[in-house]
Amino acid sequence: MKEYFQGLTDPRQHAKVMHDFVETIMIIVCAVIAGCDVWEDIADYCRVKEAWFKERMGLKLKNGIPSHDTMSRIFGMMKPEEFQASFVEWARTAYGGYSREILSIDGKTMRGSRDTEKRPIHMVSAWASKAKAVFGQIATEEKSNEITAVPLLLELLDIKGTIITADAMSCQKGIVSKITTKEADYTIGLKENQATLCHAAREYFDTALKQPTLFPPLATITTTEKGHGRIETRTYRLCTDADLLNLYRAEWKNLNGIGMAETRIERDGIITEEKRYHITSLTDVSEYAISARSHWGVESSLHWCLDVTFREDHSRMRADHSAENFSVVRHIVLNVLKNIQDKLSVARRRRRCAYDQDYLETVITTLIHA
Repeated sequence: MKEYFQGLTDPRQHAKVMHDFVETIMIIVCAVIAGCDVWEDIADYCRVKEAWFKERMGLKLKNGIPSHDTMSRIFGMMKPEEFQASFVEWARTAYGGYSREILSIDGKTMRGSRDTEKRPIHMVSAWASKAKAVFGQIATEEKSNEITAVPLLLELLDIKGTIITADAMSCQKGIVSKITTKEADYTIGLKENQATLCHAAREYFDTALKQPTLFPPLATITTTEKGHGRIETRTYRLCTDADLLNLYRAEWKNLNGIGMAETRIERDGIITEEKRYHITSLTDVSEYAISARSHWGVESSLHWCLDVTFREDHSRMRADHSAENFSVVRHIVLNVLKNIQDKLSVARRRRRCAYDQDYLETVITTLIHA
């Protein structure tokens, strides 16, 4: 992995440099793997592990371990676009071997990055469902800017042949055009921000289900899951009626279907139902169902994990670019820990790395080989 960071620009004044730039990044990544989330803990951990870094990882660390202030200053000065580009290239090489990958695009606000003069950073990330890894991210200073950030993130990624999923905020003609131009498919939530198309979809499905003989058959697939005291039934329907789609294809590139996902949950005798709509370039209802369902993985596997396991919302890193750059480190660590082949949770893997040196070496070996 070290080779992917060699091209980063060292932002420091070279005459005053005491610590190797890439080595500093590597020891920080190792400390975060072992459960450290703030600069003071990271520096303390690295000092304890200095001999191990030299003996087992082959690092030189000629002037010892940088102070926590030095680490913080380096991450505040680093160019985030360079760090992100290096991460994207590493993630693509390490985890990009799955065919027909589903990439879910979604944003998350880093609440701890707020201060009196600066709004919190909103990170827009791409989560790969099959690889169980983050493939890229880009930052904005407002949630509303997610619409402009998504095309920039898509531009960074090699998405050819993948299926892109996103929520209704990304249901924009420009985003759909970008996805199509890069030869990918899409399944995107449809809500009132695209009122005309949304109302047409609702009316079509309502009428087609009440009077099925008047419309082409709707491709349908149903799944049922039982567990945690509830029964959850999901029914996915896909409309590929050319008479409806041709009304909108001039504006929505590669629009091949409009889908409806209906969820019915029964728990303790109480039934709740929900209908969600999507625009999609897919024509196979099974692919539509898988992509629509997979999108929720970005919440449960990425955002929830960052909040609970890495305590991202509690992080007070906010000087210069430190919050944005440290987010990349969290994503590197999450990618590695998600792909360790054992039955432990990510949180337990981090804790075990803190006290089990053999296990830590297994994880670091996985990182290096990736």
